[in-house]
Amino acid sequence: MLQPFVHYGIHFLLPLIIALVFFRKQWLIVYVIMLGAFIIDLDHVLANPMFDPNRCSINFHPLHSYYAIGVYVLLTIWKKTRCIGLGLVIHIIADQADCWMM
Repeated sequence: MLQPFVHYGIHFLLPLIIALVFFRKQWLIVYVIMLGAFIIDLDHVLANPMFDPNRCSINFHPLHSYYAIGVYVLLTIWKKTRCIGLGLVIHIIADQADCWMM
């Protein structure tokens, strides 16, 4: 019962908090960019079944692989890619929280 609140809280509230605290002047655009990280869920269409509530996404889907996660972390280093990198890492954190709560 708590799992959806944790998952979507991380997906929507954590990027908002980070945008408001660290990117105060441009918080809205930064928030939207970080929410754009949901695009990595497109790799779910490659799975059969597409959605399985008992499956951990981490290292199952290609864009949720450990190699991809390493790239996402690297994206946070450079200023030009930091916002999307943060969004992707936060997305992975939300998915990992699901795995822990299963």
